[in-house]
Amino acid sequence: MWARQDTVRRAYVREMFGRVAPRYDLLNGILSLQLHHYWRRTVVQMLRLSPDARVLDLCTGTGDLAIELARMLGPAGEVVALDFCEPMLQIGREKARRRGLNHAVWLQADALQLPFAPDQFDAATMAFGLRNLIDKPAALREIYRVLKPGGTVAILELTRPQRAPIRWLYDLYALQILPRIGKRLSHADDAYLYLPMSIQHYEDRATIAEYMQQAGFTQVCYRDLTFGVVCVHIGVKP
Repeated sequence: MWARQDTVRRAYVREMFGRVAPRYDLLNGILSLQLHHYWRRTVVQMLRLSPDARVLDLCTGTGDLAIELARMLGPAGEVVALDFCEPMLQIGREKARRRGLNHAVWLQADALQLPFAPDQFDAATMAFGLRNLIDKPAALREIYRVLKPGGTVAILELTRPQRAPIRWLYDLYALQILPRIGKRLSHADDAYLYLPMSIQHYEDRATIAEYMQQAGFTQVCYRDLTFGVVCVHIGVKP
């Protein structure tokens, strides 16, 4: 029964993101007040990658983080952008093509069953994807498997601020204002009801750090950005 429920939920999430794909970037900019660009740049800076690094960007969506990685690395490096939703990938591919970033590889695949041998990547990233995955510990174990020893993972995710006054304002925005804007602009009522609920049910920072440690990562730490609206978790494969 549980396996069937997981399959249904996975299919729903894929279909939902496929429906919002054409307006996903527009809504991302509006709903984050354009801060998502700063958040992604911060992740790239935190990784301190060498120019010839091979990086896996999971749950890449329309590819903003993969494109930032490819731009920073240049042609000496390689970015593999992976997502299970083909309509999102199509937009990412076109955005990369327009920017001349032909060294990025776009791949439709499941983050829970990565199609790679062990020890393939110098770093792995995931932006706004972990909370959508059915089995977060399993996803982290897969990331650990495909990273080279010494490789780093960086996970950027929407979170609830920890301080009460800011959290109250955030909840008002996320639960009342955001769904109305999303509904008006995307014509997908459920997608922008799903978003705040997925944030509400996302595990706290310490629990995600514990999942990472259980997967085998060391030097696990996390950093809040923009008053705790988002959080970056970092870990290293020993």
